[in-house]
Amino acid sequence: MKFETLMSRGLFAASLVVCGLVLAAMVTTTTTTPAVQLASEGGISTILLSTPSSCALPPDGVVCPRVAG
Repeated sequence: MKFETLMSRGLFAASLVVCGLVLAAMVTTTTTTPAVQLASEGGISTILLSTPSSCALPPDGVVCPRVAG
């Protein structure tokens, strides 16, 4: 068997193992971050209460740069 074939098969096997480990970690992980808690505890009112009360943009949506001077 050629060296290149051996290397490509080894690389393929290693990448399959890494992909499998990443997939297993994503499927079996349990997080307790606030975003996940908000989504799982449910209710639009809970999500709306956690949003900021003021918008970053003015009501017309136009942002004008300020000239320093």
